[in-house]
Amino acid sequence: MSKLFTPLTLRELTFKNRVFVSPMCQYSSDDGMPTDWHLVHLGSRAVGGAALVMVEATAVAPEGRISPWDSGLWSRGHAEEFQRITRFIKENSSVPGVQLAHAGRKASTDAPWRGGGPLTQKQGGWQPLGPSALPFDEGHPVPKAMSAGDIENVFDDFTASAMWAELAGFEVVEIHAAHGYLLHEFLSPLSNRRTDEYGGSLENRMRLPLRVAESVRAIWPAKWPVFVRISATDYVEGGWDLDQSVELSKRLKALGVDLIDCSSGALMPRVKMPIGPSYQVPFAERIRREAQIATGAVGMITEPHQAEAIIAEGKADVVLLARQMLEDPYLALHAAQALGAEIDWPEQYLRAKKPKA
Repeated sequence: MSKLFTPLTLRELTFKNRVFVSPMCQYSSDDGMPTDWHLVHLGSRAVGGAALVMVEATAVAPEGRISPWDSGLWSRGHAEEFQRITRFIKENSSVPGVQLAHAGRKASTDAPWRGGGPLTQKQGGWQPLGPSALPFDEGHPVPKAMSAGDIENVFDDFTASAMWAELAGFEVVEIHAAHGYLLHEFLSPLSNRRTDEYGGSLENRMRLPLRVAESVRAIWPAKWPVFVRISATDYVEGGWDLDQSVELSKRLKALGVDLIDCSSGALMPRVKMPIGPSYQVPFAERIRREAQIATGAVGMITEPHQAEAIIAEGKADVVLLARQMLEDPYLALHAAQALGAEIDWPEQYLRAKKPKA
């Protein structure tokens, strides 16, 4: 029996299999509002058999968007606009999730197919925020070093966004603390040079992400899980690393977080990363073992038997797939066939289902 296609229960929510759609920015929103593109993009992955369909990095405030075309969840209007999408996902036996995010110093950039560079105010950009006045790269704007008031505002924004996520119909929220965005910027000493209670020691650098996690967990219904995505390492000497990630994961578990989504890197430009098949799986495996918390493996997981082995060998509890899902919205259905697993197909597509060999 395939382990990849066995159910997983977190709190009172049961996922029908271990194939999750990773959050993937689409740069197709209008003032943070999802569009028809999102309905079709996300809905097709639910039709395609994935157990969880996660919406892209969704900003908790306008200035927290990566680009002006990013998804947002900072008002009742945004929540209500998401309802048709979450309803469709649930009608197709999948779980709708959303990643709550603030881009920090990496905000105010163009779409990747236009180069992804920083935008000027004339181009619709804005000054980003950061824990310290350190730009992401040459040619990028110097972020405003956040005041105590700015930090409280961001904390409040995450809390409010979790409330709007429930109204929107989501059943999983993931806090984005990875990929060089704001919460990751607070975690890493490479981007956080503060001398107050939010900088310096590991305890201080973890303070804001832990406060956000505690607040989101308190707002979010107890019956549903909270995930946190982290970059397990910066791949830079003196930066955030796996040992600190294990400690953070232990602290997050104690606050009621249910799963750590284990990615890596993206805090600093031009960093050499050992990219290859399953290259981030060891992070998920160690955090799962040492922090005693469910983990998700992500990154260069491209083949059904590769994903099956990750779950069967106890290296992670789920796999989160991104680019492969862009290439094949029906990847879960196809993977089940490759592994000889039974999985329900939409009635409308049964004519295309190949019989077992």
